[in-house]
Amino acid sequence: MPLSSLPSEPGPAAHVLGRRLNRRALLGSAAAALVLPLAACSEKSDLAQQAQAGDNKGFIAGDGSVEEYKKGSRGEPVSFKAALFDGTEVTAEQHRGKVLVLNFWYAACGPCRKEAPTLVSLAEKHKGQKVQFLGVNVRDEAKTAEAFDRTFSVPYPSVRDIDGKVLMAMTTYVSPTAVPTTLVIDPEGRVAARILGVADKSVLDTLIRDNIA
Repeated sequence: MPLSSLPSEPGPAAHVLGRRLNRRALLGSAAAALVLPLAACSEKSDLAQQAQAGDNKGFIAGDGSVEEYKKGSRGEPVSFKAALFDGTEVTAEQHRGKVLVLNFWYAACGPCRKEAPTLVSLAEKHKGQKVQFLGVNVRDEAKTAEAFDRTFSVPYPSVRDIDGKVLMAMTTYVSPTAVPTTLVIDPEGRVAARILGVADKSVLDTLIRDNIA
């Protein structure tokens, strides 16, 4: 019933509506009160078990929204230095001249698992082109990350970023709680686009192709 059609004096229907709204408000408050205890429990959970379960603990999921940056307003090239899980050092500068697809993830993140086949497929599609995929794992130790890579046959490496060095270097574009996030970095090293949440395959493919030199 539209609000404009309600009688000026509250009748029985209005009182029933009020009781329903109050009940919903109480339920919402009770649910909110559970957030902190659940978050604390998730921190204590074993990451390998979380990864197997594929749950959504410890992050704020994006909605897949895309933000593109025009060439004339992309700012300075990004810079970071970090180590892969095998100890190999990588830098942003090493990827100049290529489109760098930088994906922030961790194994227990349900949306990260959901989008993994998309990233794997596009990495294979653009193999041999001037495109490099690089994961940035923000939580996991080597065994958990390697298990994820085996499960999804991930063909590209990931940085071990538990100390947050890459995350801090990219903080203008990536929130510590917004995982997954994918950045498309142009051949000059500037951020060309950002996807918050699960990347749509056709959208990410278009962003990559638009930025290949």
